[in-house]
Amino acid sequence: MHAVGSSSEVEDTMEPLCKKRKTKAFETSTWELLPVLSDEKSGEIELIEAYAASIINKKQTSALIKYLADVYPLTNLPHIKRVRSCRDKKSDHPLEIIICLHSDLNSTDALNGEVSLRDLFPEGNVDVTGLGEPFQVKIPAHQPLTRPQFEAASQHWPTSFHENKQTTEALRGQLFNSEEKAKMQTFMEKAIEVAKVGKELGMEAVGAVMVDPVSDRIIAVGHDCRNGPNPLLHAVMVCIDQVAHAQGSGAFNHDKYPKCYFTSAEPILGDDAVNTAKPLLLSDDHIPKGTVADGLPYICTGYDLYVTREPCVMCAMALVHSRIHRVFYATSSPDGALGTKYKVHTKKDLNHHYAVFKGLMEKECQLLS
Repeated sequence: MHAVGSSSEVEDTMEPLCKKRKTKAFETSTWELLPVLSDEKSGEIELIEAYAASIINKKQTSALIKYLADVYPLTNLPHIKRVRSCRDKKSDHPLEIIICLHSDLNSTDALNGEVSLRDLFPEGNVDVTGLGEPFQVKIPAHQPLTRPQFEAASQHWPTSFHENKQTTEALRGQLFNSEEKAKMQTFMEKAIEVAKVGKELGMEAVGAVMVDPVSDRIIAVGHDCRNGPNPLLHAVMVCIDQVAHAQGSGAFNHDKYPKCYFTSAEPILGDDAVNTAKPLLLSDDHIPKGTVADGLPYICTGYDLYVTREPCVMCAMALVHSRIHRVFYATSSPDGALGTKYKVHTKKDLNHHYAVFKGLMEKECQLLS
């Protein structure tokens, strides 16, 4: 059985994603699997206005840093490096230093961007003979969280960056190797198969497969049943309920739909299949262990879900409460809650977070509609 708790998004200190093995080569169709990150990680870097100046005498650099830290401390910008190399390679002065933020100033000239050293140091309490004339620059308002943000920020001013290499690999589409992708494709093909069955029954063409990545076993399979006796039975909800049935519980009877089932079968890809059960992705927290009040684990702890269409808010929240590990979906939905309209899995006030990837067999799943 699985232990439970609040999940997360990736750590820098995790094991390598896979160990190289001599196994047969797999063929996969053309698709790109990308992570669905929080707005903080996927958005553009925010910039703010600041004033900087050349350091005329390089030997005064340390003293100037100390002086400016007292007069204009960048308290809320600990990620900003105060000094950078001059961008103009022809300049007589190799270094430039941030003096203050635009918001630190009050004078009309300063607010209009026209300042002198006298404007910046009206009380004359700093020896500014080592500084050139001030000029405006834009600097990152926050520490970059991903390499694309870091590269964008570095175009403006140097900043510290603690890289999560797994996040970088995921954004480049390099997180999973070809064998792992082949296995993922096999699971999604099963979801496509049951989606077609549901469509033939007059349901939405959506299929879902729940997998235990530790054993490579399909735990449950479900297609959309919302046009049946219960409109809430989306494919994801059916799949979660089938997992509950596999654990001796479950709320609905799915006997009318034989392609919706739970199983304890052996791994469908054989004993030598590549294990993708690494504690991914992409979070800054650990994965706590725990159980619900009756001592049993949450029903989907540690499991992966493969679904042909991006889940809605109801299904996304059901996955939160079920403590899912990862979700792989193919196509986006206009009201999708895992990247399109919302990003439920990244909401900080929820007590569980799971990793989400999109694009797995996207073209094939687009043909289902």
